Amino acid sequence: MGSFSSLLVLLCVLMLVKQGTANYNSSLSYQHHQRSPALHNYREALSKAILFFEGQRSGKLPANQRISWRRNSGLSDGASAHVDLTGGYYDAGDNVKFGFPMAFTTTMLSWSVLEFGGFMGSELSNARTAIRWATDYLLKATAHPGTIYVQVGDPNNDHKCWERPEDMDTARTAYKIDSQNPGSDVAAETAAALAAASLVFRKTDPSYSKRLIHASMMVFDFADKHRGPYSNSLKSAVCPFYCSYSGYQDELLWGAAWLHKATKNPKYLNYVQANGQSLGADESDNTFGWDNKHVGARVLLSKEFLIGKVKSLQDYKGHADNYICSILPGTAASGSKYTPGGLLYTLPDANLQYVTSASFILLTYAKYLSASKHLVSCGGMTVTPRKLRAIAKRQVNYILGSNPLEMSYMVGYGSKYPQRIHHRGSSLPSVAQHPQAIGCSAGFQALNSNAPNPNLLIGAVVGGPDCNDHFANDRNDYEQSEPSTYINAPLVGSLAYLAHSTRS
Repeated sequence: MGSFSSLLVLLCVLMLVKQGTANYNSSLSYQHHQRSPALHNYREALSKAILFFEGQRSGKLPANQRISWRRNSGLSDGASAHVDLTGGYYDAGDNVKFGFPMAFTTTMLSWSVLEFGGFMGSELSNARTAIRWATDYLLKATAHPGTIYVQVGDPNNDHKCWERPEDMDTARTAYKIDSQNPGSDVAAETAAALAAASLVFRKTDPSYSKRLIHASMMVFDFADKHRGPYSNSLKSAVCPFYCSYSGYQDELLWGAAWLHKATKNPKYLNYVQANGQSLGADESDNTFGWDNKHVGARVLLSKEFLIGKVKSLQDYKGHADNYICSILPGTAASGSKYTPGGLLYTLPDANLQYVTSASFILLTYAKYLSASKHLVSCGGMTVTPRKLRAIAKRQVNYILGSNPLEMSYMVGYGSKYPQRIHHRGSSLPSVAQHPQAIGCSAGFQALNSNAPNPNLLIGAVVGGPDCNDHFANDRNDYEQSEPSTYINAPLVGSLAYLAHSTRS
């Protein structure tokens, strides 16, 4: 996080405090922009949130590709290292395949299906396809014992160009971790992704599921045995883009939790019990996203106590409660900030990633609490599952257009949405419209243009408004206008639940 972003955070906090909204002390403020809530078509939004992933695909596209302005790209990925690393996803608006956020995206897509896939209807097969596009790549990246390929593309050179993925002419360097250059964070997140996905395919494709869980166990063992943050090993290739700011302990706990869920092998429960505290299970951090997984691990493990009756994991219910209390407005433990319009506000850079992740956690934890007939106690306040669902719904509604600007932050949903998103392929003429290659520098004319993007990246959720509910709709403002896979992934689960709960 640069000094400029830190200054923005400080300014936002000061504005929020000045406006009296920092802790939502006034229920009137909380409801201010909910006076006439719009009726949202969650089923439509779900379809589009999943469709977005097709626009982020790398590799050879299938015949049933629905975002038709995309074409094949990255077909030689891995060739410099004599391995096949084709496929997978571009994480956001650039043309690099960052393994760390891709693995988290996969874990969250899988968790969305595991918790709410029964509500997805015809979209369930599309969600599975989105997961498999990632896991096919992750299997390739982990196919060589003692080595994990964690990135394709030099981000420093990539960011000097503005070109379609179909035209890439920058170095497609393959970056790896191994025993001499460890990366427990990205390795353990990859293990979590493979384990979670193995559960998604357990009934529909048992042999594929077994491949995923076998790879997950091998990768987790590697992550635990060769400890260290991948940022130290790869330095400028991953920083400041996807540095592991929170360390690798959270991913080890998260990975072990998913392997316990997927295998029921006692060694993973024993691992959690023996190492949980040293891995930060009881830390007070209250963000959940591609970098910090503590919150997710706490909630996932709390289910084992609440529903699985594993008494040794009772503390995780308390840890999960602490997170819930920290983000609920009006509680003594609340440390979260909200905009005047009611949006959870964490950081200026792609803030909606924290909103979609928190909303998913609220709905998932509410599910566990309801099934076990438990509540959350926040000091003197008792919080019900219904309350958690209501807060999550308000956050999702804000994203879909129930906000001061009456703007949907999902491209292609509603009548008013971002027209100039920070995304190379969307902002440049498609190959069908402009068959000739667009060079590295030539594309910057599109970046700096005020014209709407010529290609709609349907379903893309952008970084979102600032701390005062303002949105510039400026392609150059990547903090507000860039979409990413890890913003959409947890939103898929939330939309599935809401589509089911509000059906007629």
